[in-house]
Amino acid sequence: MMKMKRYAVYYAPRAGEFAEAAASWLGWDVTKGCDVDQPSFDGLNLPLSELTKAPRKYGFHGTIRAPFRVASNVSETEVRSCVAELARNLAPLQMEGLRLEVLHGFLAFTPKGDLTELMTLGAAVVKGTNALRAPLTDAERARRNPETLSPRQIELLDLYGYPSVMEEFKFHLTLSDHLTDTQIAPLQAVAETYFLHVMPEPFEIEDLCLFGEDTDGRFHLIHRYVLTG
Repeated sequence: MMKMKRYAVYYAPRAGEFAEAAASWLGWDVTKGCDVDQPSFDGLNLPLSELTKAPRKYGFHGTIRAPFRVASNVSETEVRSCVAELARNLAPLQMEGLRLEVLHGFLAFTPKGDLTELMTLGAAVVKGTNALRAPLTDAERARRNPETLSPRQIELLDLYGYPSVMEEFKFHLTLSDHLTDTQIAPLQAVAETYFLHVMPEPFEIEDLCLFGEDTDGRFHLIHRYVLTG
């Protein structure tokens, strides 16, 4: 069993055209745990590989529980058991689809439609996994730049180890680094064409995907737990 530095609970698409296209776009297959050749496009300022460095190591995903270190007395078996139990008690959900957006300078997919059930799912997973994680170190807390956060976000950071949870949860699937305007406009145009025929409609979250970060900083899909609640 590969030793993991951190764990996370993500959405990741099931096997199919959307998953294959997204893995190729970022250059990392989380299921196989290997690099994937990225496509080449005309009209970009830089090769796609240079515009997707930051999200590549995570693989294509939507964060539900952000990466965390486990407490010293918690094993991977306990992490798996916790996520499995959550999946047994949470129902799958469906939204209209996905839209391509620019979020704070990076390109991402965001869900369309009513997000109420998604917000409920996110809160349940964050609360349900909170006992697994080790407390934030001073360095980990500082990396969240608490001076830029609202009082509520600081409260959430200290309660759950991450500020973008509960009512601050903003589900998205990252497709690029933080880019300049001259970089992101052509990349957005390319992405719209590239993903046009593989976009899921409706967009469904049917599983909780347990991911682990290896010693090289790459994330792998450990197990997919079907939502059956």
